[in-house]
Amino acid sequence: MTNNEQLELYLEVAASDAMGEELDSITRQLLSELNELDIESASLVKGTELPEGAKGDPVTIGAIVLVVLPSVLPKIVEFVQAWSLRGNGRTVKFKGKGIEFEGPPEEFLKLLERLEKEKKKK
Repeated sequence: MTNNEQLELYLEVAASDAMGEELDSITRQLLSELNELDIESASLVKGTELPEGAKGDPVTIGAIVLVVLPSVLPKIVEFVQAWSLRGNGRTVKFKGKGIEFEGPPEEFLKLLERLEKEKKKK
């Protein structure tokens, strides 16, 4: 991975006491805050169909697609971890490039470094 190669990651937001509209609300709050950072793009993951009686675009509740440069990824991971600590029972999973991760930023960055080293060996 070069420093100019964009990464596409999926964030799955969960909260122990939030369902439906509340989960959608906290996901949109995170999305709004992410869009204020130095990232390429962030948006809600589009769903396939709307629930009966719903209006607007279908989205997958609790899911954000994020495109970032590797150089800003450490700041994004730290930001998301801090954001999750602001609410009770909030968790965020990172998915992308064949990985799925939930944990502290330091461990996520170690995982990315290990994957990059493995990629270079091939």
